[in-house]
Amino acid sequence: MDKKVLVLEDEDNIRSFIEVNLRQAGYEVFEAAAGLDALAILRQNPGICVAVCDVMLPDIDGFEVCRQIRAMGLGTGIILLTALGQEANKIAGLTAGADDYVTKPFSVLELTARVDALYRRMGGTAARSGDVLHSGPFTLNLFSRELQKNGQRIELTQVEFLIMKAFLENVGKALSREDILYMVWGRDYPGEIKVVDVNIRRLRLKVEDDAAAPRHICTIWGYGYRWEG
Repeated sequence: MDKKVLVLEDEDNIRSFIEVNLRQAGYEVFEAAAGLDALAILRQNPGICVAVCDVMLPDIDGFEVCRQIRAMGLGTGIILLTALGQEANKIAGLTAGADDYVTKPFSVLELTARVDALYRRMGGTAARSGDVLHSGPFTLNLFSRELQKNGQRIELTQVEFLIMKAFLENVGKALSREDILYMVWGRDYPGEIKVVDVNIRRLRLKVEDDAAAPRHICTIWGYGYRWEG
């Protein structure tokens, strides 16, 4: 996988600063100052592995960019840039399809580390063709990174794929929020543990027949979650 990243930021000085540092880290960087331009770049360059997206943009906002990237069926990992203290923006971004978020003002070293971590999560789990996990009506192909339920494909973000992998490798086992955080985001992840709960809620909407009464992703109150096949 080529190390290609898109930086969507309408402030030229911030975008250039991010671009320089990512290039120094070995990435080929594509730049956009507006959401629609970013989507056009992604359509033309489906090999872009990570997109760094600001929320406030001159046309569509970063949340809509996230939603459209997911609707396009691209496997691009998304890191959202949110303003400091805007908790609702973090939740909204993850719900819209972002895999991670960084709050402004941010350290460019932290942002680069987040890009590196997401890139590794997307391409670092080498699986042999035919490696498949099964549980009830679900089939998770580790090579194609595809989830099916009763033969119907379910579109997943990179984070959702890794959460499903963690669950299907531990069917019936109680996993704490910390367990899931380490398995999916890594032990050096500097973000908050609530990212686990937000992504679990989003994943339930995709895999459960009724997300309000989940049969597969069961909550263990005060601890974490357990997958029931």
